[in-house]
Amino acid sequence: MFALLAGVAMASLDSAIANIALPTIASELDASAAASVWVVNAFQLGTALCLLPAAAMGEIRGLRPVYAFGIVAFGLASLACALSRSLTWLVLFRFLQGAGGAFLAALVPAIVRRIQPRPRIASGLAWVALTVAASGAAGPSVAAAILSVARWPWLFLVNVPICVLAIGAFLRNSPVAEPQDRRFDLGGALLCAVALGLLVIGVDTLGVDTRLAGIELVAGAIALALLVAQQSGRSTPLVPLDLMRIPLFSLSVLTSICSYAAQILAYVSLPFLFQSAQHRSAVETGLLVTPWPLLVIFAAPIAGRLTAKYPAALLGSLGLAALAAGLACLATMPAAPSAVDIVWRMALCGVGFGFFQTPNNATLMTAGPLDRAGAAGGMLALARIMGWCLGSALVAVVFALAHAQPTTACLELACGFAAFGAIVSVSRFRAAPAATQA
Repeated sequence: MFALLAGVAMASLDSAIANIALPTIASELDASAAASVWVVNAFQLGTALCLLPAAAMGEIRGLRPVYAFGIVAFGLASLACALSRSLTWLVLFRFLQGAGGAFLAALVPAIVRRIQPRPRIASGLAWVALTVAASGAAGPSVAAAILSVARWPWLFLVNVPICVLAIGAFLRNSPVAEPQDRRFDLGGALLCAVALGLLVIGVDTLGVDTRLAGIELVAGAIALALLVAQQSGRSTPLVPLDLMRIPLFSLSVLTSICSYAAQILAYVSLPFLFQSAQHRSAVETGLLVTPWPLLVIFAAPIAGRLTAKYPAALLGSLGLAALAAGLACLATMPAAPSAVDIVWRMALCGVGFGFFQTPNNATLMTAGPLDRAGAAGGMLALARIMGWCLGSALVAVVFALAHAQPTTACLELACGFAAFGAIVSVSRFRAAPAATQA
């Protein structure tokens, strides 16, 4: 678990840690601010493109060697990022770093399912959720602390000793690989990369060139349809259509997408409200957003323990209802709210998100057979990416169209996503129990 959580912490931290350093990186590498944004985008793109292929490779070759490859790849890419002397090379190695992170994100839930007894799977996944939330909350502070005493390459160098410790602990204690006798679907992997790549890039382009973004999104949708057609009829497809036919699994994926779309709608839009409309500093903004991830850290382990006693449909529905209530309260804040007015609303969102996330992840990971745990882990991570992409796209659209109070509109949309997710979660009471699908 130490090795798994170390990998999760690194991947989660590095998905946001470079944001703070973008102005410094752009200045030192003689790049424009717009071009430097690709230091962040390349990481996200590498993760999105490699999630499902990484999950499939984990099932075919065995979780142990493929996860170990992910740690090594992440560490080497981190070292290469630190040694980069141009923006082009840094963006390339950030893409490879994101690809390595995809192996960690996709396989960690599957390994947790394999190493933990069934009654403790939810607790193991709660620790993963806690680590993701803590790393996300600590990202800006860690970056600021490193930059206060060292140059930006150290943002990436700090990963190297962690990777060395993690790979040693993992190889000594991880379960023996259990490879499957099937071939890797290279054609499906390439088509998957094209589809997800176009969709992610299209979302990033929405705020810059709407027409080009539309072309990219349509092309991505066409590639996605071709991918589904190519994968249909396979017994163990790269895109886990077999798992999506299990109602409990598909409903859990849908609720996960809704929750992450609601989260990113709030995360991206609120800083504009705090800084532009309320004229708060960047430090104040960071502190006001922090209660959300902090309360996720508090709620996730409690939800993990409750999962052994109560159905995930109940806990998840209550969590999403609390998230929707918190978002509704944020959308109806007074024009000049105090810090207390904001903090308790953010805390309610964090509690709701934490109570939903752990039971939902446990249900998603146990709804299918054990030999498809890698594919389930890949879909769990992909649902997060899809929710974030959808939420980010909607923020760009709302800010382009709504000239008056765009943040309020984003929060109302987020509330709608959370409420719809709660309704979908309730429908899981009628789905077949996970135990009958395993």
